[in-house]
Amino acid sequence: MPAHRHTRVKEGEGDYFGIGSADQAIVSALLLKRQRINKHGLTLADVSKRLGAKSLNSYARYEQGTCKPTIEMFDRLLAAVSPDKDFVLVESR
Repeated sequence: MPAHRHTRVKEGEGDYFGIGSADQAIVSALLLKRQRINKHGLTLADVSKRLGAKSLNSYARYEQGTCKPTIEMFDRLLAAVSPDKDFVLVESR
């Protein structure tokens, strides 16, 4: 997925990193894809199965940034790609 021109990803120490963008769909997409591929080596099929989805496309739309999840859905998506982690989202200036 190409990064949006107004999106910034900054690596931090350890497992910490920052994502900056005004586009919430892009922020959630980058986080989901990073966790799915880089941290856990999961396929789209793996995540779709964990979510109980009938189609790969239902999850893929979130990861492509074409669908913006609600907070509740974002929590479900994060649990599917990274069930052993808790995430703390912090808004910065």
